[in-house]
Amino acid sequence: MGNAESNAYQNHLSRFLPEEQSEIDGLFDTLSGSSSSAGTRNPKAAKKTVTLAALQAHTREPLPEPMTARLYNGMKSIDLPGKSSGLSQQIAKEQFVIFMSNLLKGNADEKISIIMRMISKTGGPLKGKQIQEFTEDLITSVVHVLSYRKELKGWSLENTRDSSSGVKALASELLSELKLPDGTKPVGSQLLETNFDQSVIEDWVYRVPQISVFLSVVIRQGLQVLHSLPDQTNDILNLVPHCKGIKGRGVVSLFDIPAIIYINSHLPAEMQHKWQLLFSSRLHGESFSQLCAHIVNKGPCLVIIRDLDGFLFGGFASHSWEVKPQFQGDNRCFLFSVFPTLAVYTYTGYNDHYMYLNHGQQTMPNGLGMGGQHGYFGLWIDSDYGKGHSKAKPRCTTYNSPQLSAKEDFTLDAMEVWAVGDAPESAGRKGKKSILDVDPQAQALLEMAGKSRQSEGLREPMEEDEAVYHVFPKCRWIRSGQCYIKPNTIKLNPATLSQGTAAKPGVQPPGSKGQIKALPAPG
Repeated sequence: MGNAESNAYQNHLSRFLPEEQSEIDGLFDTLSGSSSSAGTRNPKAAKKTVTLAALQAHTREPLPEPMTARLYNGMKSIDLPGKSSGLSQQIAKEQFVIFMSNLLKGNADEKISIIMRMISKTGGPLKGKQIQEFTEDLITSVVHVLSYRKELKGWSLENTRDSSSGVKALASELLSELKLPDGTKPVGSQLLETNFDQSVIEDWVYRVPQISVFLSVVIRQGLQVLHSLPDQTNDILNLVPHCKGIKGRGVVSLFDIPAIIYINSHLPAEMQHKWQLLFSSRLHGESFSQLCAHIVNKGPCLVIIRDLDGFLFGGFASHSWEVKPQFQGDNRCFLFSVFPTLAVYTYTGYNDHYMYLNHGQQTMPNGLGMGGQHGYFGLWIDSDYGKGHSKAKPRCTTYNSPQLSAKEDFTLDAMEVWAVGDAPESAGRKGKKSILDVDPQAQALLEMAGKSRQSEGLREPMEEDEAVYHVFPKCRWIRSGQCYIKPNTIKLNPATLSQGTAAKPGVQPPGSKGQIKALPAPG
């Protein structure tokens, strides 16, 4: 290895911590068929190579095949000093490390030549159609690998809207940021036929952070390298928020995974880690009173609506909803569309008509609104539940949004509200308990007498990590969530008590989750 080659290689290597270098070593050894680790700084390691077949075999399940081929083209496009230029047919250790260094640690300038070859083997200039195909492959791969690795944090392909249209919608939204040197942005068929040179695509990668984040996710999760180390940014850690309140309820969300990722990235950073379902018209009924009861004073939230024409749209409320005849919120609020287009529309500065909720008054409009003005909202749900409008001629004054619904006056088909971030203290579980929750002994006695709780089926299920276990010293009844059992007769789920285990007061059963409380024995 010549000095120039060695220095360049060492510069890229120095970007990685020792434990990261070890992971990269192990992955390269696996892909190249090495039987033992050959230290990263060992020049002989360069004699080992990776073939396309080896990379395909390693990623056959976690990544779609087109993305594996794109990764391979990116790796072999890297020219090494002192060697003939052009695409080699196998990947040397130096190429592998430089690829990882540039895409995971580099800036837009360092990434761009690799991305150009991932889009097309021949490099640029590139047509918009080629960039579109790459972007759709990239988004599809992110959804696929996160699902395969079980990293969707409570979301799934089963409890969300089909992602295929969401992939195309998100790709289209990201491509809309492609800008020619004169500042114009081609659209529609013109965009697909336009040629873009490397400088334009580099500018696009710099201004659209999702491209770099998605590539990082595909590499880390697809190749299973550096995915558990603490150098990941919040963009990656909060790419998908934790989903709460939907498990076991048979609900398929109006959101798809690409839309969740995109809209979550526009939320304030401190609210990106968790979404909690507050209201679903399919669960809680088509009632404005029910809507208000479930969303008032619950913290910032997202509202999403589907009209009878299938259009999906909504808004982000930056503050807790309050029932009052005045506008509320601040300039972090925004409106968005999910289908047929995916887009976010932010504050213009024209007025402060961010969000509005009123009910039961005769002198002011009753309903939920965001943007615009009374009678002419960017988004409006009437208190006569089922009716709404989205008026914007030509644009909503508050958010610069177009008409979001298919028709200006629409009929609501379905609606969801999701709290985002941590709930305010006032929105805790206090006040939602029944008398039997307050007095667990009463429930135990009721069930021992063969009586059932009539309201049980109407209550929201308790998440596993919220379960509380109550231990009764004398008869050793244990409560898990809403279920009482004797540990000597049945396994406790989710606490997973072994049959015959006797629980002691104040002691957490083996393998259980939640808090243990010692209580007086019933009876």
